[in-house]
Amino acid sequence: MRRSLLFIPANVPGMLQNADVFEADSIIFDLEDAVSINEKGSARILLSHYLTMFPFEKNMEIIVRINSYDFYDLFIADLDNLPLDKIDTIMLPKADTTSLKALVTALSKREKVLNLKREIEIIPIIELAKSLLEINDLAKEPRVTGLLLGAEDLSANMLFKRTAAGNEIFFARSLLVAAARAYEIDAIDTPYTDIENLYGLNEDAARAKSFGINAKAAIHPNQITSINRVFSPTKEEILYAKTIIEKAREAREKGIGVFSYQNKMIDKPIIMRAEAVIKMAKLWNLEVNNNDKK
Repeated sequence: MRRSLLFIPANVPGMLQNADVFEADSIIFDLEDAVSINEKGSARILLSHYLTMFPFEKNMEIIVRINSYDFYDLFIADLDNLPLDKIDTIMLPKADTTSLKALVTALSKREKVLNLKREIEIIPIIELAKSLLEINDLAKEPRVTGLLLGAEDLSANMLFKRTAAGNEIFFARSLLVAAARAYEIDAIDTPYTDIENLYGLNEDAARAKSFGINAKAAIHPNQITSINRVFSPTKEEILYAKTIIEKAREAREKGIGVFSYQNKMIDKPIIMRAEAVIKMAKLWNLEVNNNDKK
């Protein structure tokens, strides 16, 4: 479960060295868009040395966005030369079923050779019209733990213009959430590209959350605090969830399945939502006591 994922160019030594000081849940080391074609090899070497020599002390997910399957030589070179034992997740750009299958096959072979005791996870980026049409097949792959919406590339591929309101990506966001919820994985929103506009970021993140999206990618460290705040349960939500769970326990002891609280019927879906809120609160150390004032 994630809230914030921060992109860091793999060819900038200063940003690599500071990666573990940011408060993002996940760090995405980028070998694709952030790196020019002439620097791909040196960026890969730099990142490989960094991941090998400087292990992270924080409990932070390590993701690498590799080059797309369309650039097959770069795609394979990334997988062959990265220290896969130091990486939690591979992010797959321009994802479709063909490229995802190729990535799964490639990872399986390398994990066997390296005798890894775990499977490396995958986050496909939904940034093509084809990605949207195949999103169910992408989401149901067992290695896939999240789907990331890439709205900038999607807008170019689908020939629409990106706007601040984001009405043009309503369908893509909704489809992303439906697929993610169907397979119980993360729905990750597209980055907000105006790094100076934190008000706009907050609005965009809140809009995404209202669709059911549970995380957002960032392209600058100053966006992380806002994203974490938006996608974390509030104190009031945590207290309400604790109350619901306690009253559900009391109801079960009396043999009651459905009960009323604050003039609202409380049934299984509401109880499950409360349990999810408490799970998030524990994961991110947001626990509050029932006797805390709202």
